[in-house]
Amino acid sequence: MTIIVSSLLAILLLLLGSGIWIGVGLAATGSAMLMLFRDIPIGKLLAQYTWNILTTQELLALPMFIVMGEILFRTKLSQSLFNGLSPWASLLPGRLLHVNVIGSTIFAAISGSSAATTQVVGRISLAELENRGYGKSISLGSLAGAGTLGFLIPPSNIMIIYGVLGNVSVLKLFMAGVLPGVLLASCFMGWVMIHTRINPGLVPKDDTDVKITWNTRFRALKDLGPVMLLILAILGSMYAGIATPSESAAVGVLGALLIAYFQKGLTRQSMRDIAMGSIQTCAMIALILLGASILSHATAFLGITQAISGWVTALNLSPFGLITILIGLYIVLGAFLDGFSMMVLTLPIVLPIVTAAGFDPIWFGVFLVIVIEMAQITPPVGFNLFMLQGLSGVNIGRLARYSAPYLLIMILFVFLLAAVPDLVLWLPRSITGSAAMLVAK
Repeated sequence: MTIIVSSLLAILLLLLGSGIWIGVGLAATGSAMLMLFRDIPIGKLLAQYTWNILTTQELLALPMFIVMGEILFRTKLSQSLFNGLSPWASLLPGRLLHVNVIGSTIFAAISGSSAATTQVVGRISLAELENRGYGKSISLGSLAGAGTLGFLIPPSNIMIIYGVLGNVSVLKLFMAGVLPGVLLASCFMGWVMIHTRINPGLVPKDDTDVKITWNTRFRALKDLGPVMLLILAILGSMYAGIATPSESAAVGVLGALLIAYFQKGLTRQSMRDIAMGSIQTCAMIALILLGASILSHATAFLGITQAISGWVTALNLSPFGLITILIGLYIVLGAFLDGFSMMVLTLPIVLPIVTAAGFDPIWFGVFLVIVIEMAQITPPVGFNLFMLQGLSGVNIGRLARYSAPYLLIMILFVFLLAAVPDLVLWLPRSITGSAAMLVAK
């Protein structure tokens, strides 16, 4: 088994280090391992894996949510969010800095992407905050942290992938992400309040937002109308049992098209950009999924998953000990891999270990999403940091320092979820339980 594991790691590192596409690298590694250590008809096996993974019903929602995110990225939604939220954010300590967190939370509920959330909210908020005299460190740090919520708050693209690879209900995963997402956003807002109290110079004293009347605040709500209706249409239709995740994704695309049309964001060039961006993203994800499926089946055939699971079980780690090791593992991996690659590489081995330790697969899905969020703000490969560097021109090292408090909050939050797993599991259990009672009646 030592020879098999060493060979797998050597081939994988060689291929990924050569700069080859990660999906191709994963598929080639799995195929090479099967040819070296098992007498299996590779051609037929690869054809079967390709058909099985790319025709999975749960994946139908993914292209739709990607198209929706591409459409919304080209609308004036970021400006509407800022206009609608800024009068209300002025009531809190830290004032407009909360627009970063609340705006990211709202956009996360319709985009499913961390990078898109950071980009859309940052396009307007960073310039406005800088013009009004807010501290650059806290402006960039709060957006870096809050932008990661695009993975946690449903509908989440990465949750769909986890559901497919882990054979877990996507709808239950979406339900499980709601409460932790809101609580984590609240933690970020709490830190903004504390930070600005400790360092009042981060917030301008002569900010005109303090003079806003209640009448102005209520009038500003109309700017939030389109996005709130879209959230209600997507999430409400799923949780009410009216639509499946795939059907709600189609509803989301229709709603995004209507928003873009009325905001005059649909031009011939924008439609071309939407189509090309969606095709490229979907093709990339499909290739990575296929490669991950081949590699995970290869590790199962070779007994690697069972061997590593047995080795970890023999260590007799406590649940908190196992969680601590996994957090450390993913933080290290996050310094070199993007979050999506981390998940598809480790899930076939890690999921059996955590389920054997007594953790619920749905709970672990939320845990995994949060540690993947950490990878978004850990250098040198932190996608949110890359986005913010493009928006602000600040180097990666400084951005990593600005976002460090939010990384620490996420680490502590994961331990809170481990101590109180019902924060994740309560909503899926309660909603599915209510649905079962209605069916019985």
